[in-house]
Amino acid sequence: MSYLFKRTLETDLIRWTASPNHKPLLLNGARQVGKTYLMKWLGTQHFKKFAYFNFDERPELAQFFENTKDVHSILENLSIVHGALIDTDTLVILDEIQECYQALNALKYFYENFPQLYIISAGSLLGITLGQAQSFPVGKVQFLNLYPLSFTEFLAQCDSKLANYLHKINKIEPIPDLFFSSIKENFKKYLITGGLPAVAQTFLETKDFFRADEVLNDLIRSYELDFAKHPIMKDIAKIGYVWHSLPSQLGRENKKFVYQLVKPGARAREYEDALRWLEQAGLVYRISLCKTPKLPLSGYDDLSAYKIYVFDVGILRKMSKLDAIAFTEGNRLFVEFKGALLENYILQSLIPQFEVMPRYWTSGNEAEVDFIIQSKNEIIPIEVKADENVRSRSLTFYAKKHQPALRIKYSLKNLSYQDGLLNIPHFMADYTKELIDLIDFKNE
Repeated sequence: MSYLFKRTLETDLIRWTASPNHKPLLLNGARQVGKTYLMKWLGTQHFKKFAYFNFDERPELAQFFENTKDVHSILENLSIVHGALIDTDTLVILDEIQECYQALNALKYFYENFPQLYIISAGSLLGITLGQAQSFPVGKVQFLNLYPLSFTEFLAQCDSKLANYLHKINKIEPIPDLFFSSIKENFKKYLITGGLPAVAQTFLETKDFFRADEVLNDLIRSYELDFAKHPIMKDIAKIGYVWHSLPSQLGRENKKFVYQLVKPGARAREYEDALRWLEQAGLVYRISLCKTPKLPLSGYDDLSAYKIYVFDVGILRKMSKLDAIAFTEGNRLFVEFKGALLENYILQSLIPQFEVMPRYWTSGNEAEVDFIIQSKNEIIPIEVKADENVRSRSLTFYAKKHQPALRIKYSLKNLSYQDGLLNIPHFMADYTKELIDLIDFKNE
């Protein structure tokens, strides 16, 4: 059986196709999150035809963009390569566009001189390219970000009935025990495989964690080979050092990023560029310290302290050498590695839901809250608990000091809300924004 994951981003892509004033679309995301599949799906399902071009596979395509800015001339040449006329009924797909600066810049001219054409592009290292580009068609391009599969997308393939049940929840009340335990078991599978489609599909087709781990190993290796694409040779090894330090960074009680764990004697100024490369490649997230939870959160960042998380929980699990056998050992998967897998997963889930990047909060050595998020104009503190013990001295300390209208805990306990505290089962993290909207906490 072949599993074809339905992606949440499909809704945004369909909306783009229906817009009469659309701009060229740039689909950003790390390697192997499903960008190429999604673009081809869009061309197959919502256009009469599509024309696919990959600048990594065929670097000679760049010549069409280097020699002219005339979009009609470019399309004539691309039509010859494609073997059929490219017109307004065609979705033009430019994959791995980061390999051709001129093609990126040409998106401006497509928007200005041929706005009827639908053109979508993607790149695995697009963030790095944009950071180095001397010019970019600002305001002429629409961006969408594609992340690894969420647990919600994964569950839809494991058990569509359970996925539909979660999707239809419209009030905060406990989930029946039978449903809760079944969803939790599927969630444990997700923590093992992660959200890279090739890994998840391998597991679902074979029901073999060992086979899925083989795919994970290959993908990790491919990411590491990408480090060589850094333009400054001396930084390639540093990128590797930072990357390989991440499990030990997150395995600490205090997960603040420490350069001494990268390499003895390492200093921030020597490794900052390497860390920034991993960020721009979409492989890690930097979560800044915010000591003063006020609006806007970005105005109160402490840039000297931050945590670094991996973009996919499956990658982190495999890099941490945590064997898939943990799946069979009760709740061990949740509590091992100081709960780092769960904390990483919760962050992965929060980032696509909220416009503002989460932060974390500390008050000296007295308390530390895992994340704080901005939902509309409310700042909400979040704690991630690895089991059913939801006591949190830090969250209590924060509440007394800042009186938030709402506090959130993720745990193995059932869904509930009482006295300003929303408890969300780990596996419902994808519904955080919707659950917040169900609470009329301002009028309580």
